[in-house]
Amino acid sequence: MSEAVKVLLVDDHPLFREGLRAILGREPGYVVVGEAGTADEALRLAEELAPDVVLLDIALPDAGGIEVIGRLRALAAPPQVLVVSMHARLDIVAESMRAGAMGYVVKDSAAGSLIAGLAALARGERYLDGAIAPQLLDRLDAYAARRVRPADPAYETLTRREQQVLRLLAEGRGVAEIAAGLYISRKTVENHRSNIFGKLGLSNLAELVHYAARMGLVDLEGEE
Repeated sequence: MSEAVKVLLVDDHPLFREGLRAILGREPGYVVVGEAGTADEALRLAEELAPDVVLLDIALPDAGGIEVIGRLRALAAPPQVLVVSMHARLDIVAESMRAGAMGYVVKDSAAGSLIAGLAALARGERYLDGAIAPQLLDRLDAYAARRVRPADPAYETLTRREQQVLRLLAEGRGVAEIAAGLYISRKTVENHRSNIFGKLGLSNLAELVHYAARMGLVDLEGEE
């Protein structure tokens, strides 16, 4: 690399940020230009310092991390985002990438995963931590084995987020649980729920559950 890659660390745990700084300090070609513990601070520093990469924990105390990714990518000089999170759930990984993240690393992985992720971003490539691979393969196997759902034009009018909220509601998740799991506000979940009912012509949660089962999104008998 001809110039050092400027990195902004965003995590609400100072000790973890210190560990990231130590890892990057041992690697040539990277310089930590700032640290932030909240979403507001991260956005302010990203705009002020114009980092090349933001290492972002999506569990921040003042805002949903998925939304922060979108706001970072909307800056005049948008940095690349490499999520560094304790969560390895595929739905969170997928939402992070869909929001604009270029990579995802699980916190309990070896330091080599972080460096490999940064190197991939420098090449313009996406990166997924190897710790996520077993879940991804299981999900692909389950998808291949699942029956094809019947066509429904109304379902296709739902946004991807609304489709996700539909499935979670049908699985019995509450609004607060969905909001926490997706790192969005309860109000946003409620808006999605209202849109789902309106677009699909549903009146209550029971109808939603039966609709999701008919579409093959959930299994009422508990079978995968």
